[in-house]
Amino acid sequence: MSKIGYFLSCEQYRPAELIDQAKRAEDAGFEALWISDHFHPWNDEQGESAFVWGVIGALSQVTSLPVTTAVTCPLIRMHPAIVAQAAATAAVQLDGRFILGVGTGEALNEHVLGDHWPSPGVRLEMLEEAIEVIRRLHTGKKISHRGEHYDVEEARIYTLPEQPVPIYVSAFGPMAVELAAKVGDGYCTTMPDAELIKKFRDGGGGDKPVQAGTKVSWDRDADTALEAAHRIWANEQLPGRLAQTLPTPMDFADASQLVPPEKVAEAITCGGDPDAHAAQVRQYLEAGADEVYVQQVGPDIEGFFAAWQRDVLPQLR
Repeated sequence: MSKIGYFLSCEQYRPAELIDQAKRAEDAGFEALWISDHFHPWNDEQGESAFVWGVIGALSQVTSLPVTTAVTCPLIRMHPAIVAQAAATAAVQLDGRFILGVGTGEALNEHVLGDHWPSPGVRLEMLEEAIEVIRRLHTGKKISHRGEHYDVEEARIYTLPEQPVPIYVSAFGPMAVELAAKVGDGYCTTMPDAELIKKFRDGGGGDKPVQAGTKVSWDRDADTALEAAHRIWANEQLPGRLAQTLPTPMDFADASQLVPPEKVAEAITCGGDPDAHAAQVRQYLEAGADEVYVQQVGPDIEGFFAAWQRDVLPQLR
């Protein structure tokens, strides 16, 4: 049976707001949480970027919902051994209700220490090795690792959950989907792409869970909703590899000026029509996703949760 969750955006909201949204989401009937992991927001209009692991610790005290990072990049800014420790602690705090979503990241977040930004193929190699390191550390044994990209010397994680943390892999192209199917416990995406989901399942993913994230802008006034979505999240409609290669929020803001409001409206349901909101989620379910996580990007958080609890979620059950 499909699961509808709520997507917490660390790029747009302060920690206290994220905690409040998580509580509202559980009260409204959402069944799980996604939370983004960024060093920078995509642009200054979003305006936030809390350290996700601190927020997850707070979430563990206020919600009983499972939490997935969407997604953590364990390649450059954070060494996979440190991500392994953070994920293990999160899983302990959440009593096992934690999934580590991982991906190959963006220059926006990973360039901040002055490291070289590798090509997509190299980043996929790094991700596969990083997952190996994380899984070995999650056994609780002392490990040493001498790999092509990472070294670990006599490291052991002591605070561990009863079961190893599931690792879901984010992928948007064929090569990444192949890796997700090969090494992931599940697959994360933000596109209702039936072909890629089928490729994941046929390539070894089988019946492993597929999670998908999407955005809506709920408001009683459709024009207000679209203005907010275009102003804050036009970056999501940039083509090609720009999302992976632009290095600063200012670059994203400049590039996003080329995205017309109509393009945003095609991807983000704007307004208060519950049928339109439900239809956006159904696109992902019909493409083969098992879990869909919805983020409210407009300012009327209270109106969003009230409308979804009353008019949208019942349609999707």
